[in-house]
Amino acid sequence: MWRRLLMPSDWTQDWKQISEGECWIWWQLFPEDVLNLVYLCEALNLPQVADYWHQVIAMNDFQRSRFAKLIVDKLFQTVTGKRIAIFGFAFKKNTGDTRESSSIYISKHLMDEEAKVIIYDPQVTKEQIKMDLTDPSIMPTPDRYDKLVTIATDPYSALTGAHAMVICTEWDEFTRLDYHRVYELMEKPAFIFDGRLILDHKKLLEIGFQVAAVGKVVTATTETTPTQNSH
Repeated sequence: MWRRLLMPSDWTQDWKQISEGECWIWWQLFPEDVLNLVYLCEALNLPQVADYWHQVIAMNDFQRSRFAKLIVDKLFQTVTGKRIAIFGFAFKKNTGDTRESSSIYISKHLMDEEAKVIIYDPQVTKEQIKMDLTDPSIMPTPDRYDKLVTIATDPYSALTGAHAMVICTEWDEFTRLDYHRVYELMEKPAFIFDGRLILDHKKLLEIGFQVAAVGKVVTATTETTPTQNSH
């Protein structure tokens, strides 16, 4: 009943994937859908459950800002004037849909720190990217856009002279890049931030990259979750 009631009919394929065991169920929901859950819970006099779903939105916002902070911290506590290549602007692969894409908010955090962001996405248009990033809630002064944002038409031009590569969408083509070539194109030390856990971190370390990922500690010899390291 819950699935039929809460999932829009055009999400049939996404829900099929979720029901088969994929772990990113709530990444497929937009905030307005979670707020529908809040409304329903409040209507049913379930305030604790409504509070829980409010926290889902709050945690999603926290994870975005936390990832952006990780990038700044790893790049020696400053990204001012540094070139950060954002790989992926759609909210998931195989679509040009950018609604509530994490890339928008990560780009905002980086631009607030005066980073120069170079964005590459194989499907999202440059017009869509500009519209999203010049929204008043993201960039109150739109004239900063041309100063801080570059749209790349291919992945290697995006990475030329970049200080960091940030994976924000799990496009398959990102796993097939020539990372030896990428390393040669980037400034040193060359950083990769894998926000989707799609890359071979061990191989990247062997090439010479500095690698960071969400939910994992990546070192030259080990790759563990924080809980595995906590004892």
